[in-house]
Amino acid sequence: MAVTDFFAGEIATELLKQLITICRKSTLCKSSAQDLMDSIQELIPIIREIKYTGVELPPTRQRQLDFISQKLRDGQELAAQVLKSPRWNVYKNLQLARKMEKLEKTISRFVHGPMQAHVLADVHHVRFDMAERFDRIEGSTRRLEQRLGGLKIGIVDESGGWIGEAVKRVEEEEEMCGGDGGFMSLGAGMELGKRKVKEMLMGREDLSVVGILGIGGSGKTTLAREICRDDQVRSHFSNRVFFLTVSQSPNVEQLRAKIWEMISGNTIDGFSPMIPQWRLQYDIKPAAKTLLVLDDVWSLSVLEQLKFRIPGCKILVVSRFKFQQVTDCTYELELLREDEAMSLFCHFAFGQNSIPLGINKNLVKQVVDECKGLPLALKVIGASLRDQPELFWTSAKNRLSRSQPICESHEVQLLERMKLSIDYLPDKVRQCFLDLGSFPEDKKIPLDIVINMWVELHDIDEEEAFAILVELSNKNLLTLVKDARSGDMYSTYYEICVSQHDVLRDLAIYLSSREDINRRRRLLMPRREEGLPKEWERNLDEPFNAQIVSVYTGRMGGMDWFQMDFPKAEVLILNFSSDEYFLPPFIDNMPKLRALILINYGTSSAVLHNVSVFSNLSNLRSLWLEKVSVPRLPDRMIPLENLRKMSIILSDINNNLDQSVVDLPHLFPRLSEFTMDHCINFSELPPSICRMQSLRSLSITNCDTLERLPKDLGKLSSLQILRIYACPKLRSLPSGIGHLIWLKYLDISQCVNLRCLPEEIGGCRSLEKIDMRECPQIRNVPMSVAALQSLQRVICDEEVSWLWKDLEKIGSNLCVQVAEECFNLDWLAE
Repeated sequence: MAVTDFFAGEIATELLKQLITICRKSTLCKSSAQDLMDSIQELIPIIREIKYTGVELPPTRQRQLDFISQKLRDGQELAAQVLKSPRWNVYKNLQLARKMEKLEKTISRFVHGPMQAHVLADVHHVRFDMAERFDRIEGSTRRLEQRLGGLKIGIVDESGGWIGEAVKRVEEEEEMCGGDGGFMSLGAGMELGKRKVKEMLMGREDLSVVGILGIGGSGKTTLAREICRDDQVRSHFSNRVFFLTVSQSPNVEQLRAKIWEMISGNTIDGFSPMIPQWRLQYDIKPAAKTLLVLDDVWSLSVLEQLKFRIPGCKILVVSRFKFQQVTDCTYELELLREDEAMSLFCHFAFGQNSIPLGINKNLVKQVVDECKGLPLALKVIGASLRDQPELFWTSAKNRLSRSQPICESHEVQLLERMKLSIDYLPDKVRQCFLDLGSFPEDKKIPLDIVINMWVELHDIDEEEAFAILVELSNKNLLTLVKDARSGDMYSTYYEICVSQHDVLRDLAIYLSSREDINRRRRLLMPRREEGLPKEWERNLDEPFNAQIVSVYTGRMGGMDWFQMDFPKAEVLILNFSSDEYFLPPFIDNMPKLRALILINYGTSSAVLHNVSVFSNLSNLRSLWLEKVSVPRLPDRMIPLENLRKMSIILSDINNNLDQSVVDLPHLFPRLSEFTMDHCINFSELPPSICRMQSLRSLSITNCDTLERLPKDLGKLSSLQILRIYACPKLRSLPSGIGHLIWLKYLDISQCVNLRCLPEEIGGCRSLEKIDMRECPQIRNVPMSVAALQSLQRVICDEEVSWLWKDLEKIGSNLCVQVAEECFNLDWLAE
């Protein structure tokens, strides 16, 4: 952009002010000044638009803008002469009036002549350009839909598709910040911290509890995880290194049980009277030295309940606070030096470790300086400025410079700096980011929950929701995490979770809580409390306009709730930690409720009370139940005609889905996706499920009591995805599976007692992928598989791979992949 573009707008504005003064003081020039004002007022918005878009103009347009800029300068000089000319000098005033009239005609001709022609030309170019763009968008949308379908069934390109690419990018960044030789990229200061903490843990036998102290976003957790990965540390502690996240709202009994299991090697199911005997710690005889890392500790009282002193065992406490009463020694984490901060920022802003040629180095340095050496701020703000024009950077620098200095007592100022990366997001993407504050800190959120919530809240389809997810991931505003159990590139939609740094969650809550409580779009409880906040109770006299309501409590009885009115609520998230839970009566006052998410973080399945509220959820489209005892639904329950997705996770079924108890197709006539994961106390699916003609996805995974599938499963005429994963008691698949002509994905992996694929499987003419890893009983493949013309991928163990590779040689599109063995048990700590 030429320099004249920047000044034309300012000149026109100043000239306008002078003309207003002339209209009041000069009689001879008043008429011309008024006409000139009208022309300039038409011109100023156009000049400003050109200026602020930062778009380079073609040479012809640039010459015309230079011409009009010069005329505006002439007008400014002429106006100054008019204002200086005394009234008695009539001749001079007349000459000036004629000059002003001539100038007005010149500018008027430009505004109503060449400019109008340019507008028509621009309209033509825009129409042509938009037609091309719409063609590209239409093609991109088709590819997006194909990728989404591929992601759900694990048929993607070698990079794993765009979600796979985002997950891979996160893994590469973790390697950069914590892999072999990569930790140095975070700076010599962090390497020094690693060395000093290692010395405290391994070189000082007198130190039992060591601390890492630093403000939010300073890299405390990164340092702690790198210490856990360090070969010397793992060797010193005989690979007995455990990492546990505590958070602001911990379940202390659950954490104590996990610590007991880690230290003693004994498993505890549910509550155990052994845990209160915490003081009798010297009775525990660990097999070897042990290191326990307690990350994100907020409370001294919680830490005192979790600490232990056993010979050979050490605790590393990671926190924003210094617990001198408990820790024997604490390392205070330093922020990044100037050169280290620049290198990290450039990696996320430019994809390299230094400022590229042609970039304004002074401007970049000013932005980096405003991040104050905080790794998280450098990552997020750097990613938000990537590929943006210089004017965008200048605006960001100015906004950052208005914030106050960051220190331990200025957490809000840190949030104000981070807010910059949110303000520049498109509105819908920004709203989706803010929605993530609805979930408890330090928890992995299943991808399905996030996508469903965004689809229901923002009236978007799954493709757009996924695109937003990837954009937020690319800007480091969330992290996509692959389930460690997947172990390879074959993971699908179902093995991915969303996590978020606690500072970014704090930012989402901070921005969502600025309005008056009754007018907020999101009504949230930032941390677990025993009951509902007093602030909510004080504002009961008015309806709450929230679209999302998120509650996080312990046990709730009928008398613990108060009546609240939510006429606009579309998503209700009930987080709790208890073995009993009374569903809130105010669900009756949520006529627009579309998604209900119920998650128990307790140690055992919770018994639900007041289940009659389900009868009033006529608009409900998505239901997620986690770690509950599935209730028997009311006999006269009104069908949930709009329910599309239902997920039951880590729950006790109690045989309440039996045919004699519930008629599934009657209650859920439009259900399209049904998921059960880690559920117990049921041996078979109810036969009535086979009459659910709208069902497109059926996923029964990690259910070790499932023994058989309904024989009429083939009547599910719309079924596209069938996942029967890790069901060890299942011995056979029904022969009717061959009637599933639209089935695309069959997952029977880790069904260790499954004996064979049914001969009728050849009827699944749309089948694209079969995953049969760790099915040791399957030794043969039926001849009918030769009829599977759409089959693209088979994942299996090496022992049976040769059976499929014979089919691969025929020349079909089939790709046979031998499964990788995965011995990673880190997921057990989740």
